[in-house]
Amino acid sequence: MDRRTFIGGAASGLFAWPLAASAQQPAKVAVVGVLYPGSSAGPILDNARQGLRDFGYVDGKNIAFEVRFAGGKPETLLGLAADLVRRKVDVLLAIGPAALRAVSDATSAIPIVAIDLESDPVQAGFARSLRQPGGNITGLFLDHPSLAGKWLELIREAVPGIRRIAVLVDTTTGPWQLASIKRAAEKLRIELQVLEVRNPGDLDQALGAAVKGGSLAIVTLSSPLFDSRLVGKQIAEFAMEHRLPAISFFRRFVEVGGLMAYGPNRSEYTNRSHIYIDKILKGAKPADLPIEQPTKFDFVINLKTAKALGLTIPQSLLLRADELIQ
Repeated sequence: MDRRTFIGGAASGLFAWPLAASAQQPAKVAVVGVLYPGSSAGPILDNARQGLRDFGYVDGKNIAFEVRFAGGKPETLLGLAADLVRRKVDVLLAIGPAALRAVSDATSAIPIVAIDLESDPVQAGFARSLRQPGGNITGLFLDHPSLAGKWLELIREAVPGIRRIAVLVDTTTGPWQLASIKRAAEKLRIELQVLEVRNPGDLDQALGAAVKGGSLAIVTLSSPLFDSRLVGKQIAEFAMEHRLPAISFFRRFVEVGGLMAYGPNRSEYTNRSHIYIDKILKGAKPADLPIEQPTKFDFVINLKTAKALGLTIPQSLLLRADELIQ
């Protein structure tokens, strides 16, 4: 805040009090609105808070967070986004494509930082290009169609000769992942059984359909829904019970008993949002902040699960794994 010294008898007396009062006004508290489709944003929000603390932001002093969780009910996201916009937050952090779509529909003025590992930002209309987004949205996106083929190849290498695989897809994440895995399956001559899930309540029916449909393995596409430890554990336990090898985008799936995971290194993509938020709060425009994409990927195998499934993991896979869980 600018401070000026006024010299002069009458002028000094006239202006000294209001100037002093103005100088003592507290600094503006920046407000970050956070929207997440699940019940807890976990490490993403924790890392954003910690990163901002490292940059000198103190919660309640010069920064505050308005956090909204949809609790697995995507139909509530639009209302939650509208509420954050009404509160005139300074920047929005949207986690996942459904949350991002909701806040982008709610405002074209408030800056938005996205963590969206399911959408092609250009095809989805969120950005003009990766280098110059051009609107009010920037952040971290993942557009790697080759991932879809990688999941199928890893499953087939672990289970040679497999021909039919169930794919769990969260229909709120957009069409890009599903389109990519369908193209990959066609090239690999693998038949897919696509099972749609919108919320945790759909999961039992979808998993049951995998068994009834004769699928011999499960692939879960990327989604904030499937990143939930509870949902991941449900899928892992079902896969174990029915002796179905399964691979996920998320490492935590292997931690709770799933066979394999292949996807971006979590620390890389959860530790970046605060950098965008800080730049925007300091005056940068999302239109000029290039979109980032993960560059490091982790491949993890649960050997205990492999043994329980009666699988002998080929040495070629073991050597490529970044981590083996015993």
